[in-house]
Amino acid sequence: MTERTYTVQGMTCGHCQASVTEEVGEVAGVASVAVDLAGGLVTVSGDGFSDDAVRAAVTEAGYTVA
Repeated sequence: MTERTYTVQGMTCGHCQASVTEEVGEVAGVASVAVDLAGGLVTVSGDGFSDDAVRAAVTEAGYTVA
């Protein structure tokens, strides 16, 4: 299992957290998503997901991976 943490800019509330969790959770190979709203961090665990796919999902949710 792979675990990666991304810094995400623009998340400020629970809705932001839910949006990012939902979009990233749909990426193929992602098993779990943990969002640290205060720190602006998103930790993704799973097998076979790509950084590009996670970045695209964060962008789809309306935020930016730093």
